[in-house]
This record gives sequence, C-alpha cells and structure tokens, in this order.
Amino acid sequence: MQGPLPYDIHRLIRHLTFPAWLLLSLWCGAATASMDAAPDEKLRQVLVQAIEDSSSFPDHFEAEVWLLDMSNRLRSRIEDDHERISLLKMVHHEASRAGLPPELVLAVIEVESNFDRWAVSSAGAQGLMQVMPFWLDEIGRPDDSLQDPRTNLRLGCTILRYYLDMENGDLGKALARYNGSRGKTWYPRRVMKALSTRWYRQ
Repeated sequence: MQGPLPYDIHRLIRHLTFPAWLLLSLWCGAATASMDAAPDEKLRQVLVQAIEDSSSFPDHFEAEVWLLDMSNRLRSRIEDDHERISLLKMVHHEASRAGLPPELVLAVIEVESNFDRWAVSSAGAQGLMQVMPFWLDEIGRPDDSLQDPRTNLRLGCTILRYYLDMENGDLGKALARYNGSRGKTWYPRRVMKALSTRWYRQ
C-alpha cells in the first residue's frame, strides 16, 4: 500500500490564491464518476441539471489577472493566443460554476489529455477531461460532442464535483473515482504533482 498523498486538501487550500481558496472552502464534496461500470442515476440527474444551466458569471478583475498568469503557463501547450485564452475563460467559468479551483481543473486536464480536445483513451473516454460518451445518452443529449470544450468541461467539472461530495471533501478519493481507479493513489498523485509544479499560483 502506498503512503498518503503528498498534498492533502488543507495544503491545497493554503497554497491557492484567495478566490480559489474561497471556492475550495465552500466544497461539501465532489462531482461525478466518469468511469463507473453502471451509470449512477443520481449523477445522471446532476449532469442533466448542469447541462441545462445557461447562467453566466461576470468576469472580475481577479479573473483577468488569473487569465494572464495561466495564459503564460499554458503557452507551451497551446501556441495560438485566441485558442488559449478562449479555453482558459471556459475553464475558469466551468470550474467556478462547479465550485472547483480552476487551477485544479487545469491539472486534471493536463493529466487526462495534455490539453488535446481530440484525445480518446483506450477505454473510449473523450476530450479535455476524458469524459465517457455514455453520459451523453444518459442525459438525453446524444448529438452533443465531447470534443467541444465547453460541453466537455461542463460535464467533467460536474462529475469531479459530484465525487468530491460523495467522498466528503477527500480530494484524493474523489480524483481516484473520477479516473476509475478507486482505492489507488497513482492518479491523484499525478494530478497533485501537476497542480504543485505548474498550476499553483505563488
């Protein structure tokens, strides 16, 4: 059995900037399972509600500061300025909507797809956050595309939030559920490493 994760939720809170810390402090738990064998009916309902939510959030000064900072960090992976800024705005919006620190979502994307919106795993998971396509059928939106960044981020963030709730705020366990590796720590460790080495704001 491997040792405890190198970064627990309390250390994550201490290192995030104020707006992200505030979001994190409001967590009651997690988001959604993307790899479970049988669809979770409660999760399906959460996803239906999420996909129908068209509310918008105003961009605040801190969000713009975040955007410039993260843009510089992401430049090596996405060279096109317009594409990079557009993606970061979506990440900030969808993460904030789900009550997740945007930095955490960026770390998940890095590990899951390395920011390749066209990525498809051997298990069939698709897009930036590697969401399983059966969820589109489950929520009655089979014509939507998981290669569309906004759709992928909306579902992925909702799923992660759902699992965090399910695990009573235990980020390591929630990440393992998200990846389909419940009970193991290799995936949470990879996400935390990405978070601590690239996406933490000093």
